[in-house]
Amino acid sequence: MSQSAVWALIWLAAAVVFGIGEMLMAGSFFLLPFAAGAVLAAVVAAVVPGPLWSWLAFIVGSVAAFAGMRPFAQRLQDNAPDVAGIGANRLVGAIGVVLSPISATPGEAGMVKVGGEEWRADTPPGIALSAGTKVRVVEVLGTRLLVEPTPIEDLR
Repeated sequence: MSQSAVWALIWLAAAVVFGIGEMLMAGSFFLLPFAAGAVLAAVVAAVVPGPLWSWLAFIVGSVAAFAGMRPFAQRLQDNAPDVAGIGANRLVGAIGVVLSPISATPGEAGMVKVGGEEWRADTPPGIALSAGTKVRVVEVLGTRLLVEPTPIEDLR
């Protein structure tokens, strides 16, 4: 088997590995341009002897595939859901009720119930809240919520 044929088979194997990796990896088509570059490199390796030209074809083909996929990736990103409303961040702006008092001292959390879930909660410095107070979630801080009292008109 000639050196050109060996390099062509190596590049075809690389294209298959990149293609399978793309199918198995969740995300936004990161390995697909490398698979396209490897296919181009396999064609060049079969026609032109020596690995230099096939490596150059791989690099140029991969960069061109990345550039060609950029508009598609941008459309996917524009249609992606708002990350702020995913996970615990979905609670920002939600109304809840204080279950156990929250001290005005920073770091001394109380408990609140928001959307059927109980969370440890803190308030901005200097604000203490008693049990039964209606609150609005201002921010999610790891496993705690930062809450503030809710004006009566916001509850309507």
